[in-house]
Amino acid sequence: MKTSLMIAAAAGLLGTTLASAQAEPGGCLKYGAAGAVGGHVANHHGVLGATGGCITGMYVRHEYRKEARQKAALYDKDHPGAKGSYEEKATAYDVEHSTKPGQMNGTAAEAPNGQPQ
Repeated sequence: MKTSLMIAAAAGLLGTTLASAQAEPGGCLKYGAAGAVGGHVANHHGVLGATGGCITGMYVRHEYRKEARQKAALYDKDHPGAKGSYEEKATAYDVEHSTKPGQMNGTAAEAPNGQPQ
């Protein structure tokens, strides 16, 4: 009974973490909490799971922000003098180029000459 309850709690926590990670990845707290629950279920290694989850969360958020800064730089090339934070510019870049957070390229495949196929 206790094990099935812990598995259900872990699945619920993981589901909410993945659903809210769309806007910006959760970072150390969300991933660490999910890792702690997962580690506890996996033979009572909650501290090890929390540490691994925290490291993963920090890395995922770092990569997300790094990509947002790259998109903001590309937006600045197209729109010199544009004002706003790098998050706003990255969002504007996503809208203009039909990309999503986590993707630098659009959904349509492009030929080597830059034209859509």
